[in-house]
Amino acid sequence: MNKWFKSGSPWIWMTGGAISMSLVAVLGLLLLIAWRGLTYFWPATVYEFEMRRQDGVVERVIGEIHDRVEIPAAQLRGSGLKVDEDVEFVNRFLIKTGNREFVNLDFRWVLETDILSRRVADDVAVIERTKNGNFYGYPLRLLEKGEPVSGDLLPELQSRIERVVELNEQALDLQKGDIGRINYKLERSRLAERGLELDGTLDDAARSRFEAERAQLRADYKVLENDLFALRDQAERDALVVRDMRGEEVTIKLNYVLDVYQPNQKNWLQKTGRWLVQVSKFLTDEPREANTEGGVFPAIFGTIFMVLLMAIIVTPFGVIAAIYLHEYAGDNVMTRLCRIAVINLAGVPSIVYGVFGLGFFVYMVGGSLDALFYPEALPSPTFGTPGVLWSALTLALLTLPVVIVSTEEGLARIPSALRQGSLALGATKAETLWRIVIPMASPAIMTGLILAIARAAGETAPLMLVGVVKLAPTLPIDGNFPFVHLERKFMHLGFQIYDVGFQSPNVEAARPLVYATSFLLVTVIVTLNITAITIRNHLREKYRSLEH
Repeated sequence: MNKWFKSGSPWIWMTGGAISMSLVAVLGLLLLIAWRGLTYFWPATVYEFEMRRQDGVVERVIGEIHDRVEIPAAQLRGSGLKVDEDVEFVNRFLIKTGNREFVNLDFRWVLETDILSRRVADDVAVIERTKNGNFYGYPLRLLEKGEPVSGDLLPELQSRIERVVELNEQALDLQKGDIGRINYKLERSRLAERGLELDGTLDDAARSRFEAERAQLRADYKVLENDLFALRDQAERDALVVRDMRGEEVTIKLNYVLDVYQPNQKNWLQKTGRWLVQVSKFLTDEPREANTEGGVFPAIFGTIFMVLLMAIIVTPFGVIAAIYLHEYAGDNVMTRLCRIAVINLAGVPSIVYGVFGLGFFVYMVGGSLDALFYPEALPSPTFGTPGVLWSALTLALLTLPVVIVSTEEGLARIPSALRQGSLALGATKAETLWRIVIPMASPAIMTGLILAIARAAGETAPLMLVGVVKLAPTLPIDGNFPFVHLERKFMHLGFQIYDVGFQSPNVEAARPLVYATSFLLVTVIVTLNITAITIRNHLREKYRSLEH
């Protein structure tokens, strides 16, 4: 036994066991997040319940069972509820009832003892809407301009919903496209006129030119506005009459309806297709209902765009700083202090970087840019307000120590004989760095970039101060010159998780979306890291011959 301990085998087994437990824990966490998030999009069975309320009134409830927990019967008896003595545990169901305009919340907890009967509602339909969430009820008839429509209800309903969705998409494209460009040009014209006025060069001819330009833009806007109103009027033509769980008939305008389906009449294959459709909507649609409905595409785009912009900024600065510290700076007190400062910067809390970014980048640098280049827009700031550029710069500063340390370690592993051989053959030090040292250190540079991306993509606290918002009206990239607008605010998956999980008025509705968004954020980070790792492996193979 003593020899076995001295051989080091116990420590090898202990290390291997610890690594295995860590991997199992990480994979288990990812599977839990994926399961709780992705099952949210599965078409659940809709039930019709007969329940007795606390006041003794019997009511009917239609909804989906989203969660189930066991409550000790003794706890319920202690709270004054009547429970049989031979019962140890009572199930409590979380039921999604929808119909938010008629109930306070579309989720409710119900004790199993209060349920008188439960049946699968075969003919019930789930109506997905743009506001007030889902609606559960029994479709009765279609209305066109207030008059009933004859024919088979469900096929006709699907056809008219597709028509309405197409009209709404045309209206949205018109509003964000041509109308948005006219609004952009009107604002640019106003700023150009004010700029000439501030310079003292605005004369009557220029003022008349601006007025004529704006008059033409307003005339074009009026035509497009009439087209927009016409599309909306066409979308408001049809309506659906539904009998809800109260037994009353409710008329729902189809211009608010996105889809209608009957989950209880679908087989497993049809439900799988429906699940794929819902997941694709989550990835490609814009958020609705205070981010508790709809998709997260703006947050996905903002996260990836900000991380890529951060990578473009941090890589050259980190590499240049590492090359200077390792190749040019002497071994003196100042160099050692710089290295200590770089290492200490890696331990500074991220919120401190956010405060620094707000004070230095936004107020000082951005305010100076506004005073120099955008005085006509003041007092409305252009760059003197949080935006995606300042977020990228703040995270670049946060991840800079990681890139510097990783790059310097890569430079230290390169044999000095290679540098000396290059210099002996007549190459300058700059040529040696560019053709020999940097290519061989490129895998280490990519390692630093991978670590920087992994940290930056998950940061939320500093972004709350320097650019991220709950809902961004436009993306940082659009069709208006200069096409990339670095001054705009953006959405981020990390902040989306915080907002939906802790700021939502409907916590039960938001909980599955927190899991789904968390799994999506992990997927985005893993995808970015795999891309960077692939590039690093390619560079290792490409410059492997230099090591020999």
